[in-house]
Amino acid sequence: MKSKKRIVLAYSGGLDTSIILKWLQEKYNAEVICYTADIGQEINKKKIISNAKKLGVKNIIINDLKNIFIKDYVFPMLRSHAVYEGVYLLGTSIARPLIAKDQIRVAKKYKAYAVSHGSTGKGNDQVRFELGYHYFGPKIKIIAPWRIWKLKSRTDLISYAKKNAILIPKDKKGAPPFSVDDNLFHTSTEGKVLENPKNSAPEFIFQRTSSPEKAPNKSTYVSINFRNGDPIGINGKKLRPAKLLEKLNQLAGKNGIGRVDLVENRFLGIKSRGVYETPGGTLLIHAHRAIESVTLDKDTMHQKEKIMPRYAELIYNGYWFSNERFKLQKIVDLKKKKVNGTVKLKLYKGNITIVSRQTKSSAYSLKKVSFEENKTFNKSNVEKFINFHKKKLRT
Repeated sequence: MKSKKRIVLAYSGGLDTSIILKWLQEKYNAEVICYTADIGQEINKKKIISNAKKLGVKNIIINDLKNIFIKDYVFPMLRSHAVYEGVYLLGTSIARPLIAKDQIRVAKKYKAYAVSHGSTGKGNDQVRFELGYHYFGPKIKIIAPWRIWKLKSRTDLISYAKKNAILIPKDKKGAPPFSVDDNLFHTSTEGKVLENPKNSAPEFIFQRTSSPEKAPNKSTYVSINFRNGDPIGINGKKLRPAKLLEKLNQLAGKNGIGRVDLVENRFLGIKSRGVYETPGGTLLIHAHRAIESVTLDKDTMHQKEKIMPRYAELIYNGYWFSNERFKLQKIVDLKKKKVNGTVKLKLYKGNITIVSRQTKSSAYSLKKVSFEENKTFNKSNVEKFINFHKKKLRT
């Protein structure tokens, strides 16, 4: 008996991907392999396995990628200080390339002819997933149900689920739910009342940050230790990447740090409104800027500032595995080995204050900057410097 062809589905265990799972089985008469990347999101492994088995799935793969995600994706991005449109720290964007890469690895292992995802036809994620799929498996077919099936609304999905005995969570009945994406780096919330930008975000949607009003009345202090441009410890204690970010998430979240309410320009040209929580990441980008300020020279820092908007846009648009991003990363990391030391932060009711920067680097010279008279800085050259730039005003 000839075995069925195989499809690897990016599966969360929720309603939408369960419907996609059943639909793939019916439309393609295929064996579906369920793939879940554990990158620190709120995850119920028992539910994922149970829901998939109810639909006849034999191969259910859940891979723990948390440390890889933070070390090889989040940290390189943080070294660039990437921020999209002034405020977004790219928490969803940076996760998709890793998921796509590992999903293709699984597809190759099981000799699947296709991969599938549950991203909608208006969003950015379909682009990010599919560019990643193409990079690592250009000959593997991509199935994007939301672009080809006849289910056009939430009502259609509910009807399909009832027809096929797929469990419908209570909050999925009636109005569409908030769309939530989370991982160890961030949580994003979209939809419902948030779709109208005149509406304020209800407090109950925030999952990992306290409101500044309810944050502790006493300041919290934390020191972040850096080596070769990456955070390696907290308060002098060395931690693995995932554990380090988890600890910073707790500290920052408790102090109301890391909230962003943004109307962004999607890659496909649609504007969308989202609320993001990136507590630990917000601490890290502040601390990284602070340690670079005393370890890197002016030209290197300014060159990084020039390329940052483009670097951020490449990540947002799904171009993590592009030659252009690789080239920019080399510029970002050119002098990362000089970025060593400790930054102490004060956290208080949504605010971050740099308390101190400690490093053995010679980039910052106390002798040159001192107001006391010294011989290390030749002030007689300043007039020549100014005269040179006077001429440039009219060139």
